[in-house]
Amino acid sequence: MRGDSKYYDILGVSPDASDSEIKKAYRTLAKQYHPDKNPDHGDRFKEISHAYETLSDPESREMYDRYGEDGPGGGGGGFGGAGMTQEEMFAQMFGGGFFGGMEDDGPRGGGRRSRPRRGEDIMHSLNVSLEDLYNGKTTKLSLEKNVVCTLCHGKGGKTGAVKKCTTCEGRGVKLVVRQVGPGMMQQMQVTCPTCDGDGETLRDKDKCKKCKGAKVVNEKKVMEIFIEKGMRDGEKIPMKGEADQLPGIETGDVILVLKQKPNAVFERKGADLSCKITIPLVEALCGFSKVLVTHLDGRGIHVEQPAGKVIRPGQVMKIVGEGMPHFKRPIDKGDLYITFEVEFPKDGWIKTGSDAKTLEALLPGRGPTPIEPELVDHCTLEEGDIEDYGSQTHTGNAYDSDEDGDDDIRGHGGPGVQCAQS
Repeated sequence: MRGDSKYYDILGVSPDASDSEIKKAYRTLAKQYHPDKNPDHGDRFKEISHAYETLSDPESREMYDRYGEDGPGGGGGGFGGAGMTQEEMFAQMFGGGFFGGMEDDGPRGGGRRSRPRRGEDIMHSLNVSLEDLYNGKTTKLSLEKNVVCTLCHGKGGKTGAVKKCTTCEGRGVKLVVRQVGPGMMQQMQVTCPTCDGDGETLRDKDKCKKCKGAKVVNEKKVMEIFIEKGMRDGEKIPMKGEADQLPGIETGDVILVLKQKPNAVFERKGADLSCKITIPLVEALCGFSKVLVTHLDGRGIHVEQPAGKVIRPGQVMKIVGEGMPHFKRPIDKGDLYITFEVEFPKDGWIKTGSDAKTLEALLPGRGPTPIEPELVDHCTLEEGDIEDYGSQTHTGNAYDSDEDGDDDIRGHGGPGVQCAQS
């Protein structure tokens, strides 16, 4: 032995102390100096934890006794580089708790790193219609999940057949020392090859006939889901304790995420709805009394529009209180916004000149005639496509000769002319 006894002195034991004496000393000091009890002694707790971490493992203790604090198991990071914090080591010693939380961790205790005390949540998308979100709905969802085996009660085999792994002492991991260079050693934490990190061993003949030693079995469950009025796209519905089960672990939740499917008539924004309605020109000018749209609950929305109150193309109007119900307050609703499109009559709908004069007499006047300039071109309107706008390119050359320019000017009187001057 090199004679470096610092870590032994920190724990208050002799260099010849047994493993049980070192463990007992650490338990006493850790409870006394834990930050939850003595927040002012955090450094002291870290010092105690580091000393115990080194001396509690036979391999790291041997390295410390051989090389001292400056060796691969000492002050230069020690064997704590295996990835274990003071809190994790404390949890190993006391079963994951402190002052009232010192329950045994079962066959996987004995110094093994604490497992998560709660299982993971499972996210699942649920497609819903806008009608479902407006009216509310109860639906059923079938899911497959792992449940604790009822035959072996999550033990994996016969009672007493499950043994703590002797290779890793139930930790699920073991420490190995590797030479990384001349005179340089590194300790690493690896998964125990004997138990594959489980901390336990079980002979094949002793495995549960139902779960084959897995401790859990796959099961299909049908869950009833209630979609409340006013829920939104992306809303989360937690199903408490319905995720995969593991022995000794609190089961996580299944979280359903609502995904709204597009609606053919309505769009939603917050608590408001919007839709587009096309009406003929006669209704836009002369009013109407009719059902404009069928709502998401099957009701017809009847509207009376007085004559003379003109509705223009693209005009937006709203009906108060006919939007989506508010979540948790379904009696209150948003508004329904309607964008009107006006359908004009097709060409040739006026049969005679007298019909045109009769219509003109009913419409507002044409307005004052603008003063015409001295030079006027008489042109004809044709159907146009806005997609063609800008498609024609300039073909002239600013540096053409005057002679060429004269030809171009004379060319403008060709057969392509569309206008006539008066």
